[in-house]
Amino acid sequence: MRVPGRIRCPLNRRHTIAFLATAACYAAVLTAVLTRSELVRLDWQVALFKPYKQWPRVRPVLDAFVLAGQRGPTALAALAWACWRGRRTGSLRPPLVLGTALLLLNVSVGAVKILTGRLNPHYAQTPGSAELFHGGMAFPSGHTANAVVVWGTLAYLAGHHRRTGALVACLMALGIGLTTVYLGTHWVSDVLGGWAAGALVLLALPLLEPLITTVSASLSARAAVYSMGR
Repeated sequence: MRVPGRIRCPLNRRHTIAFLATAACYAAVLTAVLTRSELVRLDWQVALFKPYKQWPRVRPVLDAFVLAGQRGPTALAALAWACWRGRRTGSLRPPLVLGTALLLLNVSVGAVKILTGRLNPHYAQTPGSAELFHGGMAFPSGHTANAVVVWGTLAYLAGHHRRTGALVACLMALGIGLTTVYLGTHWVSDVLGGWAAGALVLLALPLLEPLITTVSASLSARAAVYSMGR
């Protein structure tokens, strides 16, 4: 029996738990960076190890692979696919979902980057320091978060191929994150934060589905009226 006036949460219990657990992990990583915990010590150990010098032969391949997490190329390719998907299904939902995900990504990740101002390993100045508030943009890793969101959103929109898409998305997000650590462009904690930040965006998408559906229906109706008036 439905209780009048009660607002129903669009997320089921499992989804809500996943969202809260991911948010807690994100907060824990951020706290660990801010307090110079053992995680920062691990950051420096990996950075000083310089993986790209230990295994230089794979660097050309990984330099190319990391582009799969770069926002510009991946967003354009994903948008092209979303538009094709929308045309095939006769719905504006795919490009609207992708656009919403990218907007959430840019706002949420960009804000934390600006607030923390963390330098990446190549520009680090003080050994042992978390390198915060120096005007950098390292935390969380934008490449990693972008890989999670773009590839994850494509899986979210993949319909019958969602499970396969989810597997591909996980592998891409994992590979991009580890590659940035190998190249020395991000600390380990940056990547952990990027994974959590991207996952939060994906977990938030169902909350915005009612709004996306409303906007899609409105735009479709306006397009139909315009077509009839021509």
